[in-house]
Amino acid sequence: MTARRIIQPVVDLQRRPDGPRDRQLLYGDTVKVAERISGWSRVTSDKDSYTGWVASEHLGSTLSESHRITVPATHAYERADMKSRDLTSLSYGSKVKMLSEQNGFLETELGFIPSVHCAPITEKAVDPVAVAELFLGTPYLWGGNSRFGLDCSGLVQVGLLACGIACPGDSGEQERVLGASVPDDTPAKRGDLLFWKGHVAWVSGPNMLVHANAHHMAVAFEPMDQAIARIQAQGDGPVTAHKRL
Repeated sequence: MTARRIIQPVVDLQRRPDGPRDRQLLYGDTVKVAERISGWSRVTSDKDSYTGWVASEHLGSTLSESHRITVPATHAYERADMKSRDLTSLSYGSKVKMLSEQNGFLETELGFIPSVHCAPITEKAVDPVAVAELFLGTPYLWGGNSRFGLDCSGLVQVGLLACGIACPGDSGEQERVLGASVPDDTPAKRGDLLFWKGHVAWVSGPNMLVHANAHHMAVAFEPMDQAIARIQAQGDGPVTAHKRL
């Protein structure tokens, strides 16, 4: 298999060539290409082993990235000047290579990115819920993995990957492999995960969740007891697991 890199800000990882989106890949994500057919490549994502199809034009040569984006979204500018023309936008977790540093900007292969929006790629976040909370108000998007749209499992994954913790892309697999089950009578605490059939939410504090959900069509806070009752009432069933990392 051939190693390649995503060279667009956000790329859909599709179930089949020109098919539905299953997940998304970000600028700088690396993949292994298994086959190419008529402008499409079947790839496996290095960050979570998710397999799907991407347009071959969105793949480029691998690069030794040095920094990652640590704010919900940022711009790459034509010059080291916030008033210069913006060339593209990048989401949290995108990876770039620093060529130089000038006047508070990192010069990268895409243009100049504010230094305060970046961190060395070796530097990890420490609180996955704090990462998730950066995305409050982000629109809900089925299969989304970026500031421009997230789903429930994407919100869990972005927090854990930022902290250097391996995380699958789908909520069902997350329920299976993440953390340890918590007894029913144990109070939930920040950083716990609650799972339903087809849904997952972070516990952000006493009786409070943060999750990407179709009810709000956004990443939002919601009282835990209210969310549990609402999800049950709409026919999606009870909590299936309470996990602690």
